[in-house]
Amino acid sequence: MNEKHSFFAELKRRNVYKVAVAYAVVAWLLIQIATQVFPFFEIPNWAVRLVVLLLIIGFPVALVLAWAFEITPEGIKRTEEVDLGETVGEPALQLGDRVGGRHRSLRTAAALRRMPSCPGRVNGVRSYRR
Repeated sequence: MNEKHSFFAELKRRNVYKVAVAYAVVAWLLIQIATQVFPFFEIPNWAVRLVVLLLIIGFPVALVLAWAFEITPEGIKRTEEVDLGETVGEPALQLGDRVGGRHRSLRTAAALRRMPSCPGRVNGVRSYRR
């Protein structure tokens, strides 16, 4: 159990989780752009498949690179050569910042929900009044 826990702690220390999430978000965005824009420019359908395939193949490569290398103020270094305090990263958010951000997003969602729909439309369908 301790060995498994240390493995996941090492994944977190090496920012592999952050890279995986960032890669997944960017890959999803690129796939959405490709599926929407390529037909407009009459790019063949196999090009969209190629984009998806390259992104799928690139995912494990990105994870291996995240495991092996670390970004420091002096540049990119192998992880074994880096001290724990030397990595470049975002400062940890304070608890108040996290709670405040959630509170703002909940307020925004509630405000959007209360907005009236477009006049003259019912459930997105144009309604004519006589």
